[in-house]
Amino acid sequence: MLALRDFKVRYAQTFLGILWGVIQPFITLLIFTLIFGKAVKVDTGSVPYPIFALTGMIVWGYFSFVISQAGSSIINAQSIITKIYFPRLIIPISKMLLGLIDFIIAFVFLFFVLIYYRFSPTTHIIFLPFFILLLFAISSAAGIFLSSLSIRYRDVQYMIPFVVQIGLYISPVAYPSSIIPEKYHMLYHLNPLTTVIDGFRWCITGAPEINLNHIALTSLGTLVLLSCSIYYFRKVENIIADIV
Repeated sequence: MLALRDFKVRYAQTFLGILWGVIQPFITLLIFTLIFGKAVKVDTGSVPYPIFALTGMIVWGYFSFVISQAGSSIINAQSIITKIYFPRLIIPISKMLLGLIDFIIAFVFLFFVLIYYRFSPTTHIIFLPFFILLLFAISSAAGIFLSSLSIRYRDVQYMIPFVVQIGLYISPVAYPSSIIPEKYHMLYHLNPLTTVIDGFRWCITGAPEINLNHIALTSLGTLVLLSCSIYYFRKVENIIADIV
C-alpha cells in the first residue's frame, strides 16, 4: 500500500504520467550515445552502443532509485512512524517495490531497441533472473543500511546524491569494464554493480565474458552486507520514533 501510494503521488498532476518512465531513460540513452558512442567512440564490439548502454542503465537506474528513495524514506515517513507501530523495515522495502515500475518499463524499452537493431538475445538470457535477484539484493542492502544510518546522521541525505553521481562513473554503465587495466580489475570489482552490469550484458549480448570468481565473491559479499544491514536496522528500530 505504501508503494502504491508513492506511485500515485509520483505521477499526480503530471500531463505525461507514467510516460516519464520512458522519456527519462530515452533522453539519458540519447546523451550517452552522442557522447560515448559518437564523440568518444567507445568500442563495444559487434553490439550496437544503444543496446550496450541501455543494459547498464537498467541496472544503475534501479540501484540509484532505491538508494535515493530508501535512504531518506525513514525521515520522510516520520508522520506515520510517530503515530502507530508497524515493522519499520516495510518503509525502505516499499521503495524497492516502487523502483520495480521503472525497472519493468526500462526492460520493455530495451525490448523495442533490440527489435529496432534486429539484435537477438543470446541463450545466456536464461541466467538473467540470477543477476536480477543479485541486483535486488545489492539494492536492498544499500537501501536498508542508508535508511537506518540516516536516522542518527542526517548528513546521509546530502551524501546520497553525491554517491549516485560518482557511482555512475565508477560503474561500467557507459563504457565496458574491459577498458580498466588488468592490474586494477580486482579493485574495480569491489564495486558489486560491476559484476551485475557485466552479467546483464553477458546474458543479453553475449559479451563480455564473465568471471565466475567475481560472481562468487560479489554474491557472498552481498549476502553479508544484506545480513548486516538488516541486523543494524533492527538494532535501531526501537528508537526510530524517538529520534525522528
